[in-house]
Amino acid sequence: MFFNDIPALYFTTFLSFFLCLALTPVVRLVAIKKGWIAYPTKDRWHKKPTALLGGVAIYLGIAIPLFFIADFSSILPHIIRTSDHIALPSIGAVIWIGMTLLFFLGLLDDFIHIKPQTKLVGQILVASMVTFLGFRLHWFSSLTVDTTLTIVWIVGIINAFNLIDNMDGLCAGTGFIAASYLALLYAGILPEATLVSVIIAGALAAFLFYNFNPASIFMGDCGSLFIGFILSMLCLYYPEAGAANVMSLYAVPIMILMVPILDTSMVTLIRILSGRKASVGGKDHTSHRLVIMGLSEKGAVLFLYGIGAISGMAALFVNKSDTLTSPAVIIPLALSIILMGIYLSQIRIYPEKEFSALRGKSYTPILIELTYKRQLMLVILDFCLIAFAYYLSYRLRFDANEFPVYFKIFLHSLPAVIACKFVAFFVVGIYRGVWGYMSTNDVLVYLKASALATILSVVTVTYIYRFEAFSKGIFVIDWFLTTGLLLGSRVSFMVFSDTMKRKTLAGKTVLIYGAGRGGEILLREILNNKRLKIKPVGFIDDDKLKTGKTLQGYPILGVFKDIKSHLDKYKISGMLISFNNKDPQKLKAIKEVCKANDLFLKQFSVHLEDIDLEI
Repeated sequence: MFFNDIPALYFTTFLSFFLCLALTPVVRLVAIKKGWIAYPTKDRWHKKPTALLGGVAIYLGIAIPLFFIADFSSILPHIIRTSDHIALPSIGAVIWIGMTLLFFLGLLDDFIHIKPQTKLVGQILVASMVTFLGFRLHWFSSLTVDTTLTIVWIVGIINAFNLIDNMDGLCAGTGFIAASYLALLYAGILPEATLVSVIIAGALAAFLFYNFNPASIFMGDCGSLFIGFILSMLCLYYPEAGAANVMSLYAVPIMILMVPILDTSMVTLIRILSGRKASVGGKDHTSHRLVIMGLSEKGAVLFLYGIGAISGMAALFVNKSDTLTSPAVIIPLALSIILMGIYLSQIRIYPEKEFSALRGKSYTPILIELTYKRQLMLVILDFCLIAFAYYLSYRLRFDANEFPVYFKIFLHSLPAVIACKFVAFFVVGIYRGVWGYMSTNDVLVYLKASALATILSVVTVTYIYRFEAFSKGIFVIDWFLTTGLLLGSRVSFMVFSDTMKRKTLAGKTVLIYGAGRGGEILLREILNNKRLKIKPVGFIDDDKLKTGKTLQGYPILGVFKDIKSHLDKYKISGMLISFNNKDPQKLKAIKEVCKANDLFLKQFSVHLEDIDLEI
């Protein structure tokens, strides 16, 4: 067939790229002349008027080459139904029809803003057409359940890509990465699916020239809807590639589309729990939260590109691996994504209280335990980490031939090992610490807990199984992994919390005079008390040897006599004295500088006051 011809494959790929590359500026020019412009609003991210309808160029760049390679005649047997056993129609033909219907649906919405329920009906009709033609996820043996879930999958991914079209280049770039991995996934196995993948990758790569920050044109709903549809269909086609194992059948499609799935799931859940409508736009998406943390807009988009790329690589690995090996990639990726979702969900976007829709209900105490004290979440996390560390120990210890034999031993002993480790953790007291804080003493507690957990595990395994068919190396590897995962997870909480505090600091910029113990305590107070509305840019100190070094991540800029060179550079509003030395001459010099440069001056001190016990 046409798509088995390698030169023709390259030709159609470059055709989609150059069509979109050439048509996008034409569409942009027409949009500007006709006034089809997206203007900044309170619930939108962009800051300047930007041309719309870039989806028209993307559609033409994909639809034209796809039209010539799609076999539309393969759809007729499904309409006429001459037999109960009919091969799947050309995926190119089905995608072309579906994307065209969604393109016009999105175009209609871009012009007259149709109601969300109307769009949803149109999406469901397209998804129903796909299932009518025989495409299914094959996740369940029940035809009814699997068909229903397939419709939900298609509609969900369509809306997921529509939702991530909230920042310059995010939707197009995420789609390009997913399409590229799908092309690699199907290469040499499903030629037509490979061709469709490279065609959409080519068109999206071309559109990024105009849509990446700063964007000169937006794709609009007429682009994001059908992009989501095409990628949902290509992932839906994965069973035809012959999944290496049952686990990959479920995991690969989700990992390929991890970024839109993560964003949509998190945004929808938080909006519902916060009493806001999930269908209403806003600045609470994953990308927006990353910017609030302190990343630039480009940085946030590139960060999400990175997640998509890593998740795509994991999908390729799982596709080639067996059921016993796949968890070594799936579990850490899932834990990382869950932790990131938890981190980002803590960032306050709107003034209402988090989870306000649940407050005051009968299950509020459970909510508080999960979201405020967080200890229950830590226990659940540790359960996953313990099981994964023990599994990975076996995977590292035994080669591919030995592992299936020892996997049975792993399964039999896993419950005992989990029980022993939790007993050790509770006895030593790792859950008594305060969330988000960690000291040297806490590190020692974790080391003792992990060591005791390993000793108890060895004793228990020896008692129950007489240590038959066990390897001593397993428990050595397991101790290193358990210790590393425990400390790593706790440190990640601290790092995220500290980073978020630093990046979201706002207020008057100040210099801290004194880079000693007092300066460190003052800095911690500033980071933990936003009511001060102070943002430090660095330290100055009388000790020349400290110049050029950092204290808690903030630079020591120089000595006091160098202060004037920093005032304009950092736009300093005031100075904070962090030491208690009240040398009159030094204090006079500080006051003179502050007065001459219109700076405010404050002194920090920690002191204890006696309280009169008389009532």
